Amino acid sequence: MRHLLLALLLATGLAHAADLTLELPGGTRTLSTAELLAHPQAQEVRIPQDVAYKRAMTYRAVPLAALLPGVAPEQHLQAVAADGFAAELSAAPLLAREGARAWLAVEDPAKPWPGLAKGKPSAGPFYLVWTAPEAGGISPEQWPFQVVKIRALASVAERFPALLPASDAGADVQAGFALFQKNCLACHRLNGAGDAQFGPDLNLPYNPTEYFAEGFLQRYIRDPQSLRRWPEARMPAFPAQVIDDAQLEQLVAYLRHMSGRKTP
Repeated sequence: MRHLLLALLLATGLAHAADLTLELPGGTRTLSTAELLAHPQAQEVRIPQDVAYKRAMTYRAVPLAALLPGVAPEQHLQAVAADGFAAELSAAPLLAREGARAWLAVEDPAKPWPGLAKGKPSAGPFYLVWTAPEAGGISPEQWPFQVVKIRALASVAERFPALLPASDAGADVQAGFALFQKNCLACHRLNGAGDAQFGPDLNLPYNPTEYFAEGFLQRYIRDPQSLRRWPEARMPAFPAQVIDDAQLEQLVAYLRHMSGRKTP
């Protein structure tokens, strides 16, 4: 009987219903799929260039700002995915109501989204998507999918001092640190510091600047598949629209700097 019930749930899509946990300054609460689909501000949102699906998609979504009562623009949030991906997000862009705007897409159990690839699950149950992302310089790492929790935290620098460059590091290194937080920390740790459970540590035992030949790390960040191609590769490409050439050099400058600041 139990197996029959499970099969029925899968057939009807009900097994995809889920809960989103919000840990915010005002307290912790849990919202179900049904509650979010029925949210008074929920609406159909079309995403012309969806990051996860690589094509146009339409979602039932809620403005993320409507789910963040008590959060101030200067605060810091983290979106945690089921697979350990942990996107570090400044609150200000998430609260914006003009320009680049953040939405929480909600997978309807009656109309499940397609799998991300053959044999793979969908981007649900919850997916942070953006309208007009180019207006805010939104990077692919700011589109976390399979989200299960959004929480308010202290800044990355406060939580993980092992990530900090030396106080006398140049402007390029400091800028690279900001780019690392935005584009890399969702998947990677460095010096063991970070909340991600997804990709390898980028300083221990070796920093990529120590084993990539000159210029090849930049090429790898631009298009990982051009240098290392395998079916299960997960690292996205970072084209110039996301990280321009000057920023790419700043990011590499930070990594090179941190290779001399290993923390056991």
